[in-house]
Parts: sequence; C-alpha cells; structure tokens
Amino acid sequence: MFLAPLRLTLTLPCLIVAALFWLAIGSSVASAASQPVTEGWEYRWGDSPIGANGVPTWTETSALDQWSAINFPSNPPNRNGRNNVWYRVTLPAGHWHDPMLYIFSVDLIVQVWQGDRQIYQFGEFDAEGRGEFAGWPWHAIALPPDYHDKPLYFRIYSNYIDIGLWGKVAVMEQQALVPYILKNSVKSLIVAGMCALLALLAAVFAFVRKDDQGFSGIALFASSSSLLLLAGTDANQLLWHQPLVWEYLEAGSYYMVPVALGVMLTQWRGTRPARLLRRLWQLHLLYLVLALGASLLGLVTLASTYPVFDGLFLVSLIIMSAMALFDIRQMSGEQRLLLAVFGVYCLLLMADMAVAHGFLPWVRVPFSWGVLLFLLAVISISVAHYRHMQIQLQQMNAGLEQEVAERTAKAEALTLRERRRVKLLTFENEKNHLSDVVVAGLQRCVSLTQAMELLVLELPALTSPLRGVLYQPDALCTYLPEDCWRQVVSWGYNSNSSSTFTNPRPLPETFDGLISLPPPTRLFADIHDLPSDDTDLPAALHNLCLWINVQKAESGSHTIGLLQLEMPEYFSANTTEYGIARLYFSMDQIIQKIGLTLSGVLLQDDLQRFSYEDALTGLHNRRFFDRLIKHELAVCLRSQRPLTLLIADVDHFKRFNDDYGHEVGDLVLQRIASELAPAFRESDVVCRYGGEEFVIIMAGASSAQAKAKAKGLCERVQSLRLEHEGVALRPLTMSVGVANWPDSTLNPEKLMGLADKALYRAKRNGRNRVEVSSSG
Repeated sequence: MFLAPLRLTLTLPCLIVAALFWLAIGSSVASAASQPVTEGWEYRWGDSPIGANGVPTWTETSALDQWSAINFPSNPPNRNGRNNVWYRVTLPAGHWHDPMLYIFSVDLIVQVWQGDRQIYQFGEFDAEGRGEFAGWPWHAIALPPDYHDKPLYFRIYSNYIDIGLWGKVAVMEQQALVPYILKNSVKSLIVAGMCALLALLAAVFAFVRKDDQGFSGIALFASSSSLLLLAGTDANQLLWHQPLVWEYLEAGSYYMVPVALGVMLTQWRGTRPARLLRRLWQLHLLYLVLALGASLLGLVTLASTYPVFDGLFLVSLIIMSAMALFDIRQMSGEQRLLLAVFGVYCLLLMADMAVAHGFLPWVRVPFSWGVLLFLLAVISISVAHYRHMQIQLQQMNAGLEQEVAERTAKAEALTLRERRRVKLLTFENEKNHLSDVVVAGLQRCVSLTQAMELLVLELPALTSPLRGVLYQPDALCTYLPEDCWRQVVSWGYNSNSSSTFTNPRPLPETFDGLISLPPPTRLFADIHDLPSDDTDLPAALHNLCLWINVQKAESGSHTIGLLQLEMPEYFSANTTEYGIARLYFSMDQIIQKIGLTLSGVLLQDDLQRFSYEDALTGLHNRRFFDRLIKHELAVCLRSQRPLTLLIADVDHFKRFNDDYGHEVGDLVLQRIASELAPAFRESDVVCRYGGEEFVIIMAGASSAQAKAKAKGLCERVQSLRLEHEGVALRPLTMSVGVANWPDSTLNPEKLMGLADKALYRAKRNGRNRVEVSSSG
C-alpha cells in the first residue's frame, strides 16, 4: 500500500501515452460498440427475503403487481427514508462476441442477479441488507451469452441522498472497455499532468522566493486540481484498483479547492478583506479535516459529506465573487485574467454540483476545460513576464559598466577605511576577551574587597595603551561626599616610557570628594551615535574619566572607584576620530560591565548573609532547617548516632495576637526566641519554622535528654514576665513534641511527622507539656 504514491507518479506518463495510442487507433471501436439501456426498467422498494438456497426470492417470482416502471433506475418516487431498492431490466439483444454491461456509477453498493445466479457484486451486504460506502467507480459486469433471455435484478443499498444507478448504462464488448475509458479520460489526464508540473514549478518558486507568496497559492490550486482530475477520471481504476482510496483522494482535493482559491484571493486583497477571506478558507480547511477524519473513524460515510460541502462551497463562492468584483479595479491585469479563469472554473464546478444533485440531467461536465484555461492563463502570464524581464535585462546591461566603474572607485576608497576598522576591531575584540576573563575572575570572588583587589591587578593590562590612575575612597563601600579619594594604582607614568601624552602633567595623588571630584565623561548613548571619520572630537574627550558604580540593595547606587584615562599621542595620530571615540565607548562599556559584576558580588554577599536568617527573631529560618535536616538525617544513618527532633509551639498565640495586636505579638515572639538557644546545648540548632512554631535539631541526644531540655524550655517560657509600655501582659506557655531515631521510628524520614503528632497530642492533653513519640 505504501508504494502506491510512487507507482502513481511513475505510471501516470505511461497511462497518458496509452490513452493517446488508444485514442488514435480505437476511437471508432469505442464509440460504435455500445448499446445504451434506456427502456424496460422497473423498481421495487425494500429488500428481498433470502431463500433457503441463498437466492433472493424476488429473482425467482414475477410478482408483476409489486414492480413499477421507471424511466431510469435512479431515485424512485416515495422513498420515505428507505435505503433498499431493487431494479430489474431485460437487456436488449445484440450481436456481441464477449458482452458486458457498463455502468458509470452506483449509489452506493449493488448485487446483480440473473435468475438464481449472482453475476456481480460491489460492496458488502450484511444480514440486514445494509453495507458501507465503498466508492463510486465505474462497473463492468460480464454477461452470459443468454443475457437477453432473463431479466437482470439489481439489489441496491444506499443511505445517501441518491439511490440507484448513475450516468451511462450500456451493453458493449469487453475489448472496447479500455479504449472507451481512455477516450473519456485522455483530456483530463493530460491536463492533470500539466497541472502537476505547474504545481511543482510553483512550489519551487514559492520555496526560493519566500517574499512572493503568490506562488504558494498557485501551487496549492494546481496540485489540488491535478489530483481532483486524476481521482475523478475513469482511468484511475486502470491505474490502481482501489475505489475507496480514490474517493478519499478526490474528496480531499475537491474540498481543498476553496482553500486554494481563498489563499490566492487573500494575497491579492487588503488587510481587512483578507481577514474575512482567511476565515473562509480556514473554515473549509477545518471542514476538510473534520469530514475526512470522521469518515476514516467511521462516524459518518464519506458520501454524506459531499452535500454539506457543496452548500458551504456555494455560499463561499458567492462571498468570494462579491469581494473580488468589489475590488476588481484595484487588481492588476494579470489578477483580473486569473479571476476570470477562476470564474469559468467555478461555473463548471457549480454545473457539476447541479448534475450531482439532480438539478440537471446527467452529462459529463468538461471540468478539465476550466483547469486548462487556468494553465493557459498562467502560461500566458509567464510568457509576458519573461518578455518584460528580457527588456529589463537589456536596460540593466546598458548601464552596468558605468555602475561597475563607480562602485569600483567607492570600493577602493572603502578598502583603506576598512583596513583601519579591522585593526580597531581586532584591538577591540582583544580587549573584550580580556574583559570577559576579568569579569569571570570577579564573579568567582566572595566579597567586594577581594574583587577590588583583583581589579587593581588587571586594570593596567585591560586599559593598555592608555595610561591612567584608579582612585578609591578611604572607606570602601561607605562612601560619603566628604571622604578623601586616594590613588590605589597608576600605570603608564614611568619616566622611562617612550610614549608621550596630550596632557604631560601627572594626575593628583588625592581628590577631595566634596570639592574637586571630577565628573564622569559624558559619552554617546549608543554606538550608532558615534561621530563619522570626518568629524572632530571635542578636545576634552582625549582624556576620559569613568566612575565605577555598584548597586546596593538597601541604598541604591554607590561610587566605589574613579578611573582617569589618557591617550598617547602616537595612538591619537594614527587613529581616526571615529576610532578614538569607539575606543573610549568600548572602555566605558567595559567599566559598566565591571560595575554590574561588582554589584552582583555585593548582592551575593548580602544574600548569603540574609537567606538563612529569620528577619523577626534572628534565628535560623525554615529554609536553613530544610537544608540542615537532610544533612543530619544522612549523618545519623551513616554514623548510627541518635537524632532527636523537637517541635515547639506557643499555646493560644492567636488569641494573644487578637487581644494585644500583632505588633505586641512580634515583640513577644522575639522575647521567646531569645530564651530558646539558652535552653539547649551549644551543638543544638534552633530554627523558626513559621508563625509561633519552632524546631530544634539535637544530634546525638536521646529521647530522655531531649525531654528534659524541652521541659526546661516550657518552664522558662512560663516564667517569663511579659509587658509592653509598662503594662503587664498575660503569661504564655509552650507545648513541645519530641521524636527520636531510633527510639520512635526506624525510618528517620518520619521524624518530622512523628514530632508533629506528638505536639498535637500535647495540645490535646492540656498544653504546657512535653510529649514524646512512642516507638512505632
């Protein structure tokens, strides 16, 4: 099954050649050797009982009163929701060597009987005379030599809107079938092949020229039309005899046509109309997915999805046509031509719908003509584009030599400029790499003092060939405007140096932060604001003053360093003004990056200090406890030392808060917290777990030792004299739950839960007491 698409691709050209061959040598045989069956048809509603011999009884009895005449065996009157019908006919006699009955299509499945013999079946009938949709192929029913002596009976089941035979019904020679099929299919096959080629070319152009979305719509329309023609032609059964698969391909390509039309019209329209068109083709795409998906899942039959789509498509065509006609003046000539072609295409589709739904008598609608017109329109537009392009190429070649000469002169001028820029960029990249190394080193520092010591060592290499001085306030990180700023390090001022500077005077040893602290140099906000090579820099920019700032969490920005830089004269003479400005801009960016890194070091130092401390009581917080208890559990398992966990809770503290207020409650919690640490050993860890609840980790302590310490804590809390603003407060008590490993449990992971249960047991037993978790 998975080789079918490949086989289809390889066989389609051969099938077209065969069709042309048969069209040339067998057209007279195909047209003359057939006898339409247009008379003598009768019908009977319902389904025949099956006799003991497995033969329907209606084929063995005449029962003339039960059969009614009909002009053509399709859609008899008074259906009234019935899905089974029988037709019969006595075929006309003829001089045939190898006779067969050709039927264009059947709605939906059929058995053919002659007397007590079943000579043909399409689809499967169950015991109740029903079956599933199996496609709409043509049917070739081999006839016995005496076919005209007995009537043929057609047993049909259909839950579709139509029931019965459809299209042409004729007796012909079996050898004339293939020429007849190919004669009726050759035009569609040729147009389908041309459409497939056009779809491939348009898809390639759509992929290459992503700025022009018109090709994607053409590719989608051409591929849908090609598959629709191929799946709808009679010759598809000669190519691959899978009627239901072909029906799914035909339905999918048919349902894709309005999507392709909508995509193309969307690309031609403005924003607001395009939104409506987009919603239309998205609706049709959704219907395609739902209809085919529901049919494949067996929720609906594929045949039942056609009427709904036809109604939806007709409404969409009216809307699309109205919008296209309203905007036709704004379209180009090519778009108008394609629009006219689409109009013919849609009219043929509507005619095919009318035939399918019985509004017009059966006839083969030349749908391929509409597709052929589309191909001719695209080819004519392509030829016109090609001619226009040739004219433009000639005009472009006429002025190409002059343009090349002008660009060559500009390129030579730019070459010298770019050489300078390459040198500058190389120098700048080296500095950026070195700054990344310095920043990485600063990030590894654990304190701001350590980071500044590293920066002092790295600044000379980082700022070379500039000379400079770094100043710092005497009290680092506590800068006040009146502080004295002193030189920490200087470089480039060696008297043996051969470099000369614009300002030969040495910089001062100190700055008074209140009087003479130099302001930072105002540089350009962005690198795109730098001056061009032809612009002179202000003289003040040949000396640079940069402030090293850090951000403190409590008080914002602070200046902790002052960097003064000067440029050597040789560097200034061999570098453009743009290069100097870019160098200074790069230095400023590097110092800002260093400032951000130092801010991170300072913030990390502060976070390390605050992350494990409870802000109210000063005890360790729950985060510290969660981290420590994991470590202690691992240690007790490894060393087999006992581990005791206590949970202490202030009794009736909510009521206390309600009576005295949360401000007084916070002060009392601070007072109680100050009594916790003295009540235990120095090796014990006391943490605030949350609210008025505290936890104590006692490594190496037994249950008895922990209970004694807990009782002492209860006594200390009970004896506290609490007062606020000279007013005595109600005394408080504390309940404690204790759990020990291995006394209380063999699984240390359960200590927290056992201690919590012991605490609540102490609460239930009267509070102001200690409860130890029993072994369990």
